[in-house]
Amino acid sequence: MRIKLVTVAMTMVFWMGVHGDVQPQKEFDLQRFAGKWYRVGLAYDSPAFVPYRDKLRVSVGMLAPQTNGNVNLTMWSQSPSGCSSKLYKYEKTAIPGAFTYFSTRHNKVKDITVVETNYNQYALVLKHKNMDREYTQVALYGRFQKLKPDVIQKFRDFATSLGFPKDAILTPTLTENCPPSRRKTRRTS
Repeated sequence: MRIKLVTVAMTMVFWMGVHGDVQPQKEFDLQRFAGKWYRVGLAYDSPAFVPYRDKLRVSVGMLAPQTNGNVNLTMWSQSPSGCSSKLYKYEKTAIPGAFTYFSTRHNKVKDITVVETNYNQYALVLKHKNMDREYTQVALYGRFQKLKPDVIQKFRDFATSLGFPKDAILTPTLTENCPPSRRKTRRTS
C-alpha cells in the first residue's frame, strides 16, 4: 500500500513538473482547425470558479485565422442574463499550434496550446500561464455538442494527468439557441 502511495505521489510530482512543457500537435494545420467549435468539456480548479461549476453550459466558438497567422476566436456563452459573445485575439508563436493572448480577466498573457485534434471531431486545448494552477484550464472542443464517450474519457485522462481533481473536470449542460439561430421563417400562403 505504501509503495502505491509513493508511486502515485511520484507520478503526480513528475506530471506537475513536466506538463508545463506540453507540446502542440505535430504538423498542426490552422486552416483545417478553423471554423465552428463547441466547448464541451472544461477542467478548471481555480477557487474563484468553484461556485460557478454547476452553472457552466456548452459554449460555441467561431475560430477565424488571420492572414498574418494570428487567430480571432468569437465565443458565445449562455448566462442568466442571456446569450453574450466575447472576442479573443490569439497571437501566433514560432511553433504551429501554440498561441498567446492577453487575458483581460486575469490581466496576464496566457499560452494556448492545441495539444491534440483530428480537426473534424474534437480538440484538446491547454490554456495556461506558466502552469500556475490559478490560471490553467484544459478545454475539450467538438465540432458537435455531443462527443463519443472515448473522446470524453481521453479529455478526462489528460486533465487528470495534469493534476486536475475529478470534481474540477466538467462536461457542461447543452445550450440551445446561443448564439441565436439565424433561421429565416418561411411564410406559407
